[in-house]
Amino acid sequence: MRFFGLIGKKLEHSFSPVFFKEKFEEEGIEDAFYNLYPLKNIDELNQLITDFSNLSGLNVTIPYKQDVISFLDEIDEDAKAIGAINTIKFDWIKSKLKLTGYNTDYLGFIDSIKPLLKKHHKSALVLGTGGGSLAIAYALKKLGIIYTKVSRNPKNNNELSYELLNKELISETKLIINTTPLGMYPDISQKPDIPYDSLTKEHLLYDLIYNPKQTEFLRKGEKQGAVIKNGFEMLIKQAEYSWKIWNNYPF
Repeated sequence: MRFFGLIGKKLEHSFSPVFFKEKFEEEGIEDAFYNLYPLKNIDELNQLITDFSNLSGLNVTIPYKQDVISFLDEIDEDAKAIGAINTIKFDWIKSKLKLTGYNTDYLGFIDSIKPLLKKHHKSALVLGTGGGSLAIAYALKKLGIIYTKVSRNPKNNNELSYELLNKELISETKLIINTTPLGMYPDISQKPDIPYDSLTKEHLLYDLIYNPKQTEFLRKGEKQGAVIKNGFEMLIKQAEYSWKIWNNYPF
């Protein structure tokens, strides 16, 4: 039997078990299971690995995408450049376990957003500076899009505070990506503090959140005529890439 799963803190609303259960059924896979493994802190990962000797792969979510790095034996070059991990592959080499870290979030994001990009999407605002923002920033570099991160507590000259998001800046920046948890279920009334009245039909608003389907961030953008997209397709795509990594499938 092969066991896969997701580690994080609050996992009760995760879509991953449903996705992989359906995938196993569709492909006639009977020797694989996907479970949720909530960890109170990242140090519990060692005990999890000890308790479940049949683990073949793990996905990693908030808040452990950076903390998990110290547990790995090897890191993929893209994941190393990003500085965050969302996929771990388990390999046994001469009776010794090897853990390799990858990041498929940036691949899922690129696949998801690419069909929506227009010529005027030359620059972006990335709301948030957490682990999710690292993959998005890397993806934007790959796409040739200039970006600026927005934070409640800017730490350097490459980050802006929300107070500086005026009408002029919003008008010049046609792509805005929310990587914060603001608006995620159950606190669905929350939203990033940006001047929504300055949005236009040329704007593209992307939210990594997929529950609810339409966050307040997206709803207010749509009201202004902006194109909107939630993170559900990105979730599916990154999971598919994880499966390929675990099974050594090419992509």
